[in-house]
Amino acid sequence: MGESEDLPKDFIKLKSEKLSVDEVSELVISPYCGAVSLFIGTTRNNFEDKRVIHLEYEAYTSMAETEIKKICRDIRQKWPSVKHIAIYHRLGVVPITEASVIIAVSSPHRAESLEAVTYCINTLKASVPIWKKEIYEDEYSWKENKECFWANSEK
Repeated sequence: MGESEDLPKDFIKLKSEKLSVDEVSELVISPYCGAVSLFIGTTRNNFEDKRVIHLEYEAYTSMAETEIKKICRDIRQKWPSVKHIAIYHRLGVVPITEASVIIAVSSPHRAESLEAVTYCINTLKASVPIWKKEIYEDEYSWKENKECFWANSEK
């Protein structure tokens, strides 16, 4: 396979079905890359001494996809050697231990893919309109991302 047959690709998906680490990581594998870095955000069973039952995610889907595409463009400007990027986010109910978000990035060397994955999750939480609701035993709470730029503006 020539390099032209393995052009850089971005894979973006928001879906209500269970996310697969294997599926997402396989999307970014390339014979030209020696590194695939992954971030997997999972639902934990606790928050501030409260027992979490599950999470629920909602999104403004078209705007979320547009913002995720911007993140991919930013990654490619900051780390030109990055080959493929996959960003999958689950919507709806996400049970304990299951993945809410999976990010995979391939590059020839590990430094670029690790830095790109860190940038990606931090920027996603700060700018993409996806909202998280934590369901506890006897109450619930919509969670505000501390990184989110619109959450920190003066009211």
